[in-house]
Amino acid sequence: MSNDEKRDDLPLEEMRSEEGVELIDEPKETPHVAGMSPEEIELKWYKEVYQGDSMKQLTLRSVIMGSFLGGFMSLSNLYIGLKTGWGLGVAITACVLSYSIWKTLRTLLPFLFKTDMTILENNCMQSSASSAGYSTGGTMVSAISAYLIITGHHMSWQVLSLWTFFLASLGVFIAIPMKRQMINIEQLKFPSGIAAAETLRSLHAEGNEASDKARAMGIAGLFGAVISYLRDKGIMGFQLPGMIPFKGYIKGQPLEKWTFSFEVSALMIAAGAIIGWKMAWSLLLGSVINYAVLAPWVSDMGAIDMTKLGYRAIVQWSTWGGASIMVTSGLFMFALQWKTVLRAFGGLTNIFHQRLETVADPLAHIEVPGAWFVTGTAISGIGCIMVLHYAFQTSWWMGLVAVVMTFFLAIVAARATGESDITPIGAMGKITQLTFGMLAPSNMTTNLMTASVTAGAAGATADLLTDLKSGYLLGANPRKQFLAQFFGIFAGTLVVVPAFYILVPDASALGTDQWPAPSAQVWAAVARLLSNGVHSLHPAARMAMLIGGIVGIIIPLLELAFPKHRKYIPSAMGLGLSMVIGFYNSFSMFLGGLIALIFEKTNRAKAEKYIIPVSSGIIAGESLMGVGIALYDARAMFTAFLAPLKALMGSKP
Repeated sequence: MSNDEKRDDLPLEEMRSEEGVELIDEPKETPHVAGMSPEEIELKWYKEVYQGDSMKQLTLRSVIMGSFLGGFMSLSNLYIGLKTGWGLGVAITACVLSYSIWKTLRTLLPFLFKTDMTILENNCMQSSASSAGYSTGGTMVSAISAYLIITGHHMSWQVLSLWTFFLASLGVFIAIPMKRQMINIEQLKFPSGIAAAETLRSLHAEGNEASDKARAMGIAGLFGAVISYLRDKGIMGFQLPGMIPFKGYIKGQPLEKWTFSFEVSALMIAAGAIIGWKMAWSLLLGSVINYAVLAPWVSDMGAIDMTKLGYRAIVQWSTWGGASIMVTSGLFMFALQWKTVLRAFGGLTNIFHQRLETVADPLAHIEVPGAWFVTGTAISGIGCIMVLHYAFQTSWWMGLVAVVMTFFLAIVAARATGESDITPIGAMGKITQLTFGMLAPSNMTTNLMTASVTAGAAGATADLLTDLKSGYLLGANPRKQFLAQFFGIFAGTLVVVPAFYILVPDASALGTDQWPAPSAQVWAAVARLLSNGVHSLHPAARMAMLIGGIVGIIIPLLELAFPKHRKYIPSAMGLGLSMVIGFYNSFSMFLGGLIALIFEKTNRAKAEKYIIPVSSGIIAGESLMGVGIALYDARAMFTAFLAPLKALMGSKP
């Protein structure tokens, strides 16, 4: 799940003692880590959960299946992104489709398809599919489309292909040092990763408890699919509304104009049940403050265009404050964890000779080596800098600044994904746009394309970590899963680049009823705004950035100063994120967190058994139906995609 946008900032043992509800978010296979050092946590997982050496994982058939499914679904994501600015997660859909397709092939052609794919093969498959279907196309509907709007012409297919490949590769490689800290040690939730793992467990399950979970997940999936279909298509004249507005007014404007509505979707409620109570109430608190207090206040200053009042008008102001909270809190917490971060970089000083601490690190042979991070980041980073310089006339040093900034902003984006399942790609891109609004105020192309580095790489980083979360829960080999993700980049690039040219033949296609391209419109508007420098930002936006940056540091300091009262201190990431998504999103996730809390308090055993499978089923069901409807609606797109081939074949004698 992505928006042109975890961690509760508590060690797992403190989540247990102070926030009992968090236990329901942790599958049984996750090692109990109370009172353990990082080394002990990793060793316990390796001994009790890891099975990557005893089961097939990275195989040719898993990569081919993942690349095929991901390439196919990248078309639907491109369609949805140009329509709405959003992208759908691919992993869960790929898990279900791959399992179903392979079972069908086993039945129809048993002499060719002799064995089922293992659960770890399907896990690698979803990594390739996710990379091909999501990571490679993230900037097509935002920065790349904005470039077309501003310049009036396409970049060449060679440039776009290299750009897409290098951005996705950069994001994958810079995720390497984050994995052990965010997933192994901090145990961030990455809800879609948990949902994908639970989906695979249910598909491969045996035994009574597994059957109960699979049945619950299936029923929940059917419920999610029905909700999606009744909302988006309807049946026999009956159709659910997309939104149910709240009654009332603020400053004479209906509450729905301030985003106070209930979204008729079970998906975000299910995500809220997974992210936990602290994140859920933090989102609601921040959203109420933003949309009911701050936005009406700054509207009097002229910071919000009241003639176009709505989510997009408000978020053009609030994004700056929300992004500042997320950036300062994320980087501050990253700095506080410097010891474990250094562990993630372990061995970098020994790249050219044998790693001395291999014996002391039992995970050294399965975790992605630090040398891969250095080599891969250097090659893909240099690739991005060269394309920036030769294709977009960006100076070498500005390209280097963009790549370095991307590493730190990707940390923030990954942490937001880990806590909330929403990747704030747009918000992180705006920070880069703001930076280059100061460094190169008159160059809109540089502003857009340097921000594209951040957006593209941050999306790929969060996507890989979400996949690695699934692998962690299933006991997979992270090194093999990383390779599966990297291989998927090639398939995604091969499909999404030509598809973009076919769907959007020229700049006039964007901003129309067919392709509204809302994300691209926002990116282009910010680039134009900052073409006169940062001072062209409204004073209220600059004030929001300053205050947001301070709040992002104060909240982690409060948690350090009052460790026993952390459950009463809001999540900084939740507050920041609430300012870049609509109230309706925050409200839905709050409801999910509240339902999970009540269920856990009233029947802890059943909560531990069913909350994750049911939530995962709803996410999978609504996602699958959403993709299916999008593909059906996009049939004209496929006709257009095939038309040149038909014409070429028809012209032959």
